[in-house]
Amino acid sequence: MSLSSHENHLTARFRPGLAGRRILFIGLLALCSAYIQGPLVKIFDFGGALAEMNHFGLHPAPVFAVGVIVFELSMSALVLAGVFRWAAALALALFTLVATFIALRFWELPPGMERSMAMNGFFEHLGLTGAFVLVALYDLCDRPTAPRNAR
Repeated sequence: MSLSSHENHLTARFRPGLAGRRILFIGLLALCSAYIQGPLVKIFDFGGALAEMNHFGLHPAPVFAVGVIVFELSMSALVLAGVFRWAAALALALFTLVATFIALRFWELPPGMERSMAMNGFFEHLGLTGAFVLVALYDLCDRPTAPRNAR
């Protein structure tokens, strides 16, 4: 059996179980989990949220804290609901990229464990950014180009 036919065989076996709406939702929920958990923590510890904004030089801290909370929760809701999913996913990708360069500047740290952890976090966040870009591309490619009432 060639590699190509083996891949086709496995694809045919796994597609029915992995292509369902529930699996898609669970995957999107996992992807958005940090963008749901983070704002909830900020809501229940608003003082900590303000300290975080101040730590990263984001002023006025209350405006940035509330903005981040509203943004992350609303964009996650749009991704999960499938409403403007592509736009919300791209917004979260851009947000994650910017936040990564603000919060995880590992190259500024001295060699050691803290630098290694920041570097790991940096590249994990790049992975999240890429995942959101893929969600946007998938959503755009999966949508029909004709208006719904024209079909």
